[in-house]
Amino acid sequence: MTEPRVAQKSPYAVEVEAGKSYWWCACGNSKTQPFCDGSHKGSAFSPKQYQAEESTTVYFCGCKHSASSPLCDGSHKQL
Repeated sequence: MTEPRVAQKSPYAVEVEAGKSYWWCACGNSKTQPFCDGSHKGSAFSPKQYQAEESTTVYFCGCKHSASSPLCDGSHKQL
């Protein structure tokens, strides 16, 4: 399988709104990081949905290697 492009080696802090869905970019090519803009089309990648249960700050993975995607698990520290 093709490796995703590392968009950045740190997470994206995003204020999310309770009840709203967010589509995280898994390929790393989106110009609207950390969210999908359709750049994955024609590849093996698909965006991953994140459903906000509460209004808060979450940290979306920027390196695209998190085992807890779409959220950061610190994997960027190993790249």
